[in-house]
Amino acid sequence: MPSEHDPQHQVYVARQPILDGSGQVFGYELLYRAREEDATCGTPGDVASANVFTDAILTMGLEMLTNGRPAFVNLTRTLLVSGAATVLPAPSCILEIGRDVHVDAEVIDACRRLHETGYTLALDDYLGQDEVAELLPFVKFVKVDAQVTDAEARAAIARRVMHRVRLIAEKVETAEVFEETKRAGYSLFQGYFFCRPTTVKSATPPGRRLTYLRLLAAINQPNVTLADLEELIRQDVSLCYRVLRCINSAAFGLQMEIHSIRQALVLLGIGQVRKWASVWSLASVAQGGGSAEVMPVAIIRARCCELLGDRAAGAGRESGLFLLGMCSLLDAMLGRPMPAALTDLPLAGEIRDALLGKQNPARAILDAVIAYERGDFATAEALAEQIGLPATALLTAYEDALRYARELSRDVLAA
Repeated sequence: MPSEHDPQHQVYVARQPILDGSGQVFGYELLYRAREEDATCGTPGDVASANVFTDAILTMGLEMLTNGRPAFVNLTRTLLVSGAATVLPAPSCILEIGRDVHVDAEVIDACRRLHETGYTLALDDYLGQDEVAELLPFVKFVKVDAQVTDAEARAAIARRVMHRVRLIAEKVETAEVFEETKRAGYSLFQGYFFCRPTTVKSATPPGRRLTYLRLLAAINQPNVTLADLEELIRQDVSLCYRVLRCINSAAFGLQMEIHSIRQALVLLGIGQVRKWASVWSLASVAQGGGSAEVMPVAIIRARCCELLGDRAAGAGRESGLFLLGMCSLLDAMLGRPMPAALTDLPLAGEIRDALLGKQNPARAILDAVIAYERGDFATAEALAEQIGLPATALLTAYEDALRYARELSRDVLAA
């Protein structure tokens, strides 16, 4: 996202959730990279990149990026010993010390100072090395990479340090590793295991969830009218309630209350109703289907796809791409492989193919969004260029999507 204070510099910022054992969000790691043309190899360049990063985050606001939860921020050696990280607020940030930071007297002194001034430190990519033992008195979190350690090594690390720190298993990509690390004593988990189905089911979803899937399909038919929407929404009491509660909320600033679905639909407009009803339907599908973070991630993807689709494909196509992003985690919500999850959804051919992984313009947009979401900024940038979009389009779309998801959670999902 561009910094308002220095428009010549840009920095990619994305977030990755850190979940507790029940699937609730504990905090977010902020993944960042300055644009390559802005970076230099020397120490002054490192400090400049730090200033760009902190400026961009503080301009956007940590509250927006993390919803008030702790922000985990990775530090290079330069950022650590220079004191540059102290521009970030101590109560809101957890500073991560990476494995590539050589531990010496200067680093130990820097960690001691940060600890004494109220900063919380985390040791990243810990492998049980003796040389970093002197940092442990200043550290409250230890992160262990599940992709470079096996179960035995992870358990040994847990036995060694769990009595003095809180353990985070990172790069957890499967439910099996999640369960294994939890049994070993890890209490926080990072990775996209929650975005994958935890079980493979051949049976159809329960009746209530199937009803919402069919409603979702009907709402998103290209020729649906306001009259059709009214009829569909009137069939579900909870949707009726949500529409009326949402339109009567303070967010709309109306001078009178709305009492009929038709009146509400006219005021909202068909495009908004489609998106909101899609969110409500999928939220109902997602209930009981894994981590609570699945819906926020799906909403952010949906909004990003919509905005990029508007720029890449022209007006009129973006609504289908909103649905693409929303349904990109349908397999995790239903606990079924994607082909089975799509059985009851008569989606447009391009969207269905994209969800099944077939390469087409819609899939390219979704892949760019997912790459950005995961902090794979080089891949995201390359995919954006293939679509015909500047890299800045991803930055602005992601920033807008974070804000959109936050507002939607407050004004729509809460309705």
